Amino acid sequence: MTPWPATVRRLVYFGTPQLAVPPLRALHAAGFEIALVVTGPDRRRSRRGSPEPSPVSRAAAALGVPVTHDPAAAVAAADAADGAVVVAYGRLIGLDVLDVLPALNVHFSLLPRWRGAAPMERAILAGDETTGVSIMALTETLDTGPLYDQVATPIGPTETLAQLRERLVATSGPLLVALLRVGPRDPVEQQGEVTWAAKISDDDLRLDWDRPAAELHRQIRLGRAWTTLAGERFRILGATVAADHEGRPGVLDGLVVGTGAGGLRLDEVQAAGRRAMTAAEWHLGARLDGACLLGT
Repeated sequence: MTPWPATVRRLVYFGTPQLAVPPLRALHAAGFEIALVVTGPDRRRSRRGSPEPSPVSRAAAALGVPVTHDPAAAVAAADAADGAVVVAYGRLIGLDVLDVLPALNVHFSLLPRWRGAAPMERAILAGDETTGVSIMALTETLDTGPLYDQVATPIGPTETLAQLRERLVATSGPLLVALLRVGPRDPVEQQGEVTWAAKISDDDLRLDWDRPAAELHRQIRLGRAWTTLAGERFRILGATVAADHEGRPGVLDGLVVGTGAGGLRLDEVQAAGRRAMTAAEWHLGARLDGACLLGT
């Protein structure tokens, strides 16, 4: 592991999605010179659209920072930088970079719990009451490096993924700045049970009405949960647990769906080919003839 210098002034920044933008801006605002930003390639955001730069690429351009899609460029920039910071870059960084640049990684969990691609999503789905931000030394293997700093925060029982992400990202910037101002020193090995945060699949978001309402509510808090209605996809964007409801699983009676234990009162939905709307607005326009069955 390449050691950090006593004073850190110049950095290479690796990041790609929107959640990596606030830490980049925080470092820049704190007076750190960003020698280079390495980000993912331009991608189409829609089927018919042209390729667009990543959010981090756009933010770097606004700050007047040079941008590249080639991680090998970080090797060439090593003489002009004291180290590298990685936030949701999306790719493993090889020894060609790590052998010449000390590097740290910001990860949105309390490592070693939820190593991998979707730590915030997996924490919510598992019903975790606590998560946090970890800053670790970057190593060649995924999320295994020793820890420089770690801060915990509770997960609210109704907190959505978007809300949790916003809080953790806001925490990460000041944490990074404080660490780099004193210089990263003496990281400690991760302790505890290792769990893996696999990328969220479409099947992870499909609602199985035989499961308890509390578990289904966690899926809905991720923002993209779905079921079917009359053979078409039906998204449930917001709901409230109705613990005392005793309806049959999947049966929508008014605005409450029965589950394996309790019910879910629908708050916001999106029917196939329609915009997102309140459940009450959708229900009024759907003109359902009595109860209907979801998941069919």
